[in-house]
Amino acid sequence: MNRFTSGLAIAGMLTASAAFAADCPENLPTIEPGKLTMSINATIPPRQYIDDQGNLQGLHPDLGNEIAKRLCLEPAYMNVEFAVQIPGLATKRWDMVNTGMYYKPERAQIMRMVPYVVNALALVVEKGNPAGVTGYESLAGEPVATEIAGFADNLIRTINDEQVAQGMETMDIKAFNTFAEAFAALGAGQVKAVFGPDAVAAYYAERGSFDVGASGLNPGLPSSFGFDGKTGQRLAHAVSNVLRDMVDDGTYNKLMSSYGATQIQFWDDYTGDIAVYYNPE
Repeated sequence: MNRFTSGLAIAGMLTASAAFAADCPENLPTIEPGKLTMSINATIPPRQYIDDQGNLQGLHPDLGNEIAKRLCLEPAYMNVEFAVQIPGLATKRWDMVNTGMYYKPERAQIMRMVPYVVNALALVVEKGNPAGVTGYESLAGEPVATEIAGFADNLIRTINDEQVAQGMETMDIKAFNTFAEAFAALGAGQVKAVFGPDAVAAYYAERGSFDVGASGLNPGLPSSFGFDGKTGQRLAHAVSNVLRDMVDDGTYNKLMSSYGATQIQFWDDYTGDIAVYYNPE
C-alpha cells in the first residue's frame, strides 16, 4: 500500500492547497481530522496513474482534489489494489473509494455510492490485432486478462458462461491485481486481449502500445465514489452536494471534457441531479 506526495514517487501523501472558506462543512467525520483519505488504484491511465516524475495524475485524482478543496480538507491517497478497497471502508482505512468503481445495485446494498461519470468497456489486443479480435466471441478458447474483483472481471465471466452455454469454448480468464499487470501479460504474449475500460484502451492505442479490437462495449455503466454504508452518510451527501456545485459552476464539464469522459447526465438512470444511492437489505 502506497501514499503519495505531489512531485515525489510513492512516499508521503499527495496534497493540494485547501480553500478554507466560511461555508465549509463543519466536523465531517473523516478518519483523520482535516483530511479526506481516498483509496485509488493508480494503474489505469488516463483515469489514474503515476507519471514519469512520480506524480499521481488523471481524472480521478483531479476530481478528488477539487472535492477535497471544496470541503476544506487536505486530499490524501492510498494506492492499493481494488480487491481491498471496499472492505477498507468498513475498517476505516480510508474515507472514500475514488478508483472508478462501477455502480451496481448490489454494491449499493452495502455501501453508499455517488455515480459521477458514464463508462463503456473495450478489448485491447496486440499491435496489429494478429488474432483478429472483434468481440467477445473472438475470444472463445483464448486467454483473456482483466483486473481482479472489478466489474469487468465479473462481466467477462458472465459473458463466458453465456457463450459456453451456447456451445462455444470457454475463455481462459486471467485476473490480475492491476490493469498494469494485465497489460504486461498482453505485451508478453501471455493473453490475447485485456478486457477493461475503453478510456484505458484509447490511452494505450494512442501511444502505439496496443490496438483496440472492440470498444464501446456494454455502454452506460457509471463509475461511482464509494462510502461506508453505516457511517458514511454525512460525507457521501457532502460530496454529492459538491459535485452538484461543480456542475452548476462549469467545473465538472471542464474536467470531463479535458479527459474525453462522458458526463453522468447521459446515464440511463440519471434522475436530474447527482445523488447518493444506498439501499441496504
